Amino acid sequence: MSANPTLQLSLGPVLFYWTREHYADFYREAADWPVDIVHLGESVCSRRRDMKLDDWLGLGRELTQSGKQVVLSSQALIESEADLRDLRKLCDNGEFLVEANDQSALQRLSAAGQPFVAGASLNLYNPATLSVLARVGMQRWQAPVEMSKGDLARLLADCRDQGLEAACEVFAYGHLPLAWSSRCFTARRYQKPKDRCQFVCQKHPEGLALRTQEADQVFTLNGIQTLSGACQDLRHELPSMAEMGVGIARLSPRPEGMAEVVTAFDSARHGLLPALDPLALVEAEICDGYWHGRPGMNHSRVSLQG
Repeated sequence: MSANPTLQLSLGPVLFYWTREHYADFYREAADWPVDIVHLGESVCSRRRDMKLDDWLGLGRELTQSGKQVVLSSQALIESEADLRDLRKLCDNGEFLVEANDQSALQRLSAAGQPFVAGASLNLYNPATLSVLARVGMQRWQAPVEMSKGDLARLLADCRDQGLEAACEVFAYGHLPLAWSSRCFTARRYQKPKDRCQFVCQKHPEGLALRTQEADQVFTLNGIQTLSGACQDLRHELPSMAEMGVGIARLSPRPEGMAEVVTAFDSARHGLLPALDPLALVEAEICDGYWHGRPGMNHSRVSLQG
């Protein structure tokens, strides 16, 4: 087993709405997991107020003591002046690197000359854009979740040719974030208005399944966010990711079985891949279609079988 794998593992922000106790328990366990980077913060909906910025900062300090690099993730959809005020406080936290998930965060961080991480929702597809962001402080960037392996390999090669050194991160595990809306679909499911939602999404710590008439889960509703119904699993793609120049594989938190997921990916980045064992830790189907240049909800049995 290699003692110094070139590919790092990151834990993305929790996309779902959990209780304070659930967050505390989750990150207490995560402190001992073999992940290098931990993203904290509410990146989906400003109405999820159980955790304040000071709470996230406190968790960040504890995780830093455990040897993790901590990043604060901003909201992907800013809708009000109150959202902007919270964003300013997040960007000006003075302790941790911030992941910019929309243009207002990007503007705030770049204008202040602060280093930052560029999130996937910024939709970065070409070296010209990446070059501009690198000049104003981008330290690393997350590839769009729908970008294929072939397209990303070409983009990374172009970046190397232009001397761009910012590390690339790939969403390697979890329900894929697909879209955001000013409507709250979970509240609508319960026939409640968005501004009086009674926080019904907290009843669904892994989102609300949206199924076809044939009972197939096609999407996962998460408040104002729409996720894939299937769970992406690129565990068997880690060796090729490292070869093409990807620096970080992101694992999106789930309420159950996350320790086993992290362990499996840690083994994979060290070259220990079981011949047959897709991550059947939860009921969700597995997908990897986008990575292979096909419809995102598809999955390749070849990639799961090594």
